[in-house]
Amino acid sequence: MEIPKSHPRYVSLLLRERIIEGWKEGIVADAGLLAHGRGEAFDYLIGEITQPFALHAMKVALHHMLNAKNSVISVNGNVCALCAGDIVKLARATNSKLEINLFYRTEARVQKIAEKLREAGAEKIFGVNPDARIPGLEHLRALCSRDGMYTADVVFVPLEDGDRVEALKKMGKFVIALDLNPLSRTARSADVTIVDNLVRAVPKMVEIVKSGEKLEIEGYDNGAILGAAKKKIWEVLSEH
Repeated sequence: MEIPKSHPRYVSLLLRERIIEGWKEGIVADAGLLAHGRGEAFDYLIGEITQPFALHAMKVALHHMLNAKNSVISVNGNVCALCAGDIVKLARATNSKLEINLFYRTEARVQKIAEKLREAGAEKIFGVNPDARIPGLEHLRALCSRDGMYTADVVFVPLEDGDRVEALKKMGKFVIALDLNPLSRTARSADVTIVDNLVRAVPKMVEIVKSGEKLEIEGYDNGAILGAAKKKIWEVLSEH
């Protein structure tokens, strides 16, 4: 479907088409279509721009990723469909590993996501042949790579995945979440939560790293960040 750039919802419709195309390719699960719609609704409520609270969280997240011994970025179908190229760039910029982790895991989906990431420039991809499990998770999301997520000290989990965030925290890992819903268990459980749209946040994080900007982390309060996001949502609702 060709979307005219003059359409007032051009970017939103373009992202929907990416998700649909990813679904047709077998990269995105059926439920991923629903998850995208839910995220889009929250994006409306933060004004569809990167807010100061998200930018602050990005910088703190990057500090931890850049100073980690073993930083891992978790990739699911939606992340791959929406920003495979940018997530590969972020992994390179932060010296992080990419690991595929899926709720609706099938070997066919894993291989298609891995292929898409390789096409985007990824060299080594973890999670394709898992050899470890995240304790406390009985689902297939427990499957992970020993040299990747299992031994990581910092894990970046884009898009909602509350129980895995909690399980990773119990393993002693520093968890960074990217979630448009500041009320979710994911957002509340993570050490750092970036309340922003994936397709805005990931390129911005790459840009920040490349700029060489000093990353301050003193006094970071994730609860305050979530509070600022909820306040913004209330302001947007009050305006209408």
